[in-house]
Amino acid sequence: MKPGHTGWRHLVHSTRYSLKGLKAAFLHEAAFRQELGICVILLPLATWIGREPVEWILLVGSCLLVLIVELLNSAIESVVDRIGPDRHELSGRAKDISSAAVMLSLVIAGLTWGLLAWQRFLV
Repeated sequence: MKPGHTGWRHLVHSTRYSLKGLKAAFLHEAAFRQELGICVILLPLATWIGREPVEWILLVGSCLLVLIVELLNSAIESVVDRIGPDRHELSGRAKDISSAAVMLSLVIAGLTWGLLAWQRFLV
């Protein structure tokens, strides 16, 4: 930790860096914008589909999970690309693994939304 950045000052700086990261992801990552757009549409539906607070938090949490994993994927891709444009087996592996993490988070979100919607409307 940098000297002088403790307490509230640290919180203010951390918040500023986090908002800067969200802005960068929105400006530079098409997948993040797409997933954010889907979340903006789905989140109001969560109050309708989720009958109980636990159901609501599962719906909202699954959307947030996708965004979180996409942010981490984008960060890994940025670091790999920063190292250099040359193809390398480990660079490709890192990108593939982080992409797989995004896919799994989308599966979790899809299952959560699908099962709770099915329970709400078809049972």
